[in-house]
Amino acid sequence: MFYKGWYHLFFQHNVNAAVWGIFVWGHAVSRDLINWLYLPPALEPDKWYDLIGVWTGSATILPNGSIVMLYTGGTKDSVQTIALAYPADLSDPLLINWVKHSGNPLLFPPAGIGPMQFRDPSTAWLTPNGTWRMAIGTKYNTTGISFVFETKDFTKFTLLDELLHQVQGTGIWECIDLYPVSLTDMNGLDTSVNGPQVKHILKVSLEEQQGDFYGIGNYDVIKDIWTPDDPEVDVGFGLRYDYGRFYASKSFYDHNKLRRVLWGFSRECDTEDADVKKGWASLQVVPREIIFDNKTKTNLLLWPVEELESLRTNGKEFNKVKLTAGSIVPLDVGTTAQLDITADFEIDNNALEGVMDADVGYNCTTSNGAYERSALGPFGLLVLANDGLSEQTAVYFYIAKGTDGYLKTFFCSDQSRSSQATDVREKLIYGTTVPVLKNEKFSMRILVDHSIVEAFAQGGRSAITSRVYPTEAVAGAARVFLFNNATGAAVTATSVKVWEMESATMKTYSA
Repeated sequence: MFYKGWYHLFFQHNVNAAVWGIFVWGHAVSRDLINWLYLPPALEPDKWYDLIGVWTGSATILPNGSIVMLYTGGTKDSVQTIALAYPADLSDPLLINWVKHSGNPLLFPPAGIGPMQFRDPSTAWLTPNGTWRMAIGTKYNTTGISFVFETKDFTKFTLLDELLHQVQGTGIWECIDLYPVSLTDMNGLDTSVNGPQVKHILKVSLEEQQGDFYGIGNYDVIKDIWTPDDPEVDVGFGLRYDYGRFYASKSFYDHNKLRRVLWGFSRECDTEDADVKKGWASLQVVPREIIFDNKTKTNLLLWPVEELESLRTNGKEFNKVKLTAGSIVPLDVGTTAQLDITADFEIDNNALEGVMDADVGYNCTTSNGAYERSALGPFGLLVLANDGLSEQTAVYFYIAKGTDGYLKTFFCSDQSRSSQATDVREKLIYGTTVPVLKNEKFSMRILVDHSIVEAFAQGGRSAITSRVYPTEAVAGAARVFLFNNATGAAVTATSVKVWEMESATMKTYSA
């Protein structure tokens, strides 16, 4: 949230070790979403109703300027509860001290819900009748569902009769988010906005799939029901915020810059022993702005916040680089462990028209990655690569063509050759299809930061976060290459811009 000139980030943190344990709510603040000041923990597990952990929750800023924080706790008997906290001093812009409500806990799991399957209250929204509502995720058997609770004062809640939404076969829903997006404006909207030029996004984190899925639809505030525009791409079976290692995200409305900002975290892929040795595990991805894609009208756009560009330095540009079939071209970009890269590609039109069909059954995740060649792909960039290419992380497009002439574009990230380390548990290939409209170039943006690669296609229609652990392609030994592994098409990198990135500052508060 944004309060009195500061962005506030709250996060689950085991202060004793870089492994799963009893969590506190860590707290950090920033003026610009990039450089951060770590504060003392906001909430600690010191009450009977949160003794085994202070877990996910959400902040709501009320019209009078006060703040309420609803969060998940856990009793020693492993029963999840919902509790309330609020700032001890609203005049303090850093909100260092927090108070737990004396009437906690506010809610226990309803009848028929497992004791540890009731969690993650959402940001609340104001209804036309002046009451507030918030969503909580759970499941019945294997059906993921969302309850909605109503309140006037955030101390007493009523469970509404209707479920906000449910989808069979999705398992428990975590970290639910319900928010509006404008169909006519690029600005974000406050969580309580509704109306004819608005769609509502329902996002859930699916524990079993470890992914964040969303749907686009309509929220009926009278019936308290969310309905997807297209049942074929309902929550859990269609769109995702990110097709890589990204989970448990939460968004907030930034009234300072009139935008909706998304936070998510990325887990490690190495071993627990490795995490203990380095002293930390998991990290927050770069915050992303969310807007509705008014060109496709079927998806969101997720794009790094503009403040990130303040870290750019030593920019270099490469134009009209020809990539013949099977070629790899090095880029002279200096130190390459922290980079921001944008790239636009065009594929030879004669090749597109001449190919009768090309791998219509392609799938990023089941393919052989960047080394599976076809007539029209793959082509893209190799980052965090060493000179001999024994280590590399590939981010690329792959075009499939049906006998009907229809083109389907895939956007993929291949970690299978990202590290020669023996303690990396997963080196997967991530990806999905991405809409590429007529007269659009194939465009991507890649953020490289040592052990994380965040990739975005077509202005943010698709995003992929990858965790990588190179042993040779590190610091000054890391390289960047353009590549075209297609067998039947030349590709031109019409514009490639590469910036080295300065490090963000991370300081610790001292009273």
